[in-house]
Amino acid sequence: MERCGGRPARRWGAAVIASTAAVAVALPVTTAEAAGGPAGVTARGAFLLDGKTNRQLWAKDADTKRQMASTTKIMTAVVVLDTRGVDLNKQVTIKQSYRDYVARNGASTADLRTGDKLTVRQLLYGLMLPSGCDAAYALADTFGSGGTEAARTTSFIAKMNKKASELGMKNTKYDSFDGISRAGANYTTPRDAAQLARHAIANSTFGTVVKATSTRQKAANVNRTYYWDNTNKLLGSYKGAIGIKTGTGTAAGPCLVFAAQRDGRTVVGVILNDATNRYPDAVKMLDFAYRTKTSVKLRQLPESAQRD
Repeated sequence: MERCGGRPARRWGAAVIASTAAVAVALPVTTAEAAGGPAGVTARGAFLLDGKTNRQLWAKDADTKRQMASTTKIMTAVVVLDTRGVDLNKQVTIKQSYRDYVARNGASTADLRTGDKLTVRQLLYGLMLPSGCDAAYALADTFGSGGTEAARTTSFIAKMNKKASELGMKNTKYDSFDGISRAGANYTTPRDAAQLARHAIANSTFGTVVKATSTRQKAANVNRTYYWDNTNKLLGSYKGAIGIKTGTGTAAGPCLVFAAQRDGRTVVGVILNDATNRYPDAVKMLDFAYRTKTSVKLRQLPESAQRD
């Protein structure tokens, strides 16, 4: 059996065990943190949202437009999942052009193989866990309209912008289906990104996909299994973490859109352009929301996993 996504079968079970290893120690929250927000968050832009009430809990430079890198793929998934009558079991044949696109751009990849047939649901895993730009291309090509790949992907991006407008994301624009922006006109704000994330996690399929630390998915037409690890190290490390998406780019810097659920309460967070501390900052923000203080040992990714 040929395997893709980098990892041999014997390592998969061990990786899953490792992925859930975490150290979380509850400590008291200082009065200053409880009153004014999480201390020491270094991200240039950040936002913290109560998922149930849609109430802002804390913000930093919440309405400044910034590039978002692969967190763009949250909207890619939303457009697919919000398509009327979407068939998640529809099979998509992988084209060589998807692989060529990844190679040409040096992009993160799900290592999809030409000619393989994968379902839309499987492609969502390939999109959100290893941050596969090839999976993003496949979905945009499948759910866009037009007579050519260029026309279909362009129309898909138009759908992304339409959805942003419907969700009230006034300071967001997409010029890319995966975050690889040709002209730098692919941006959002922490506030807008939080609204998108809140909408996305309300979809049960999206929620199931993004909380998986790893997955294995078999092609429908050939004896090949894909092994994908989730690039989001907060999963399996912070108690209650349920997603959502990493992103890193030269202009965007390290980004993270995240969510956690404790005692029936969901909190959504956004970090844009955080040079070195996106995970520690996310922990600080979630601890502020949950009125606790946590010491976290981040889940380690296998060497073969994608980084984003």
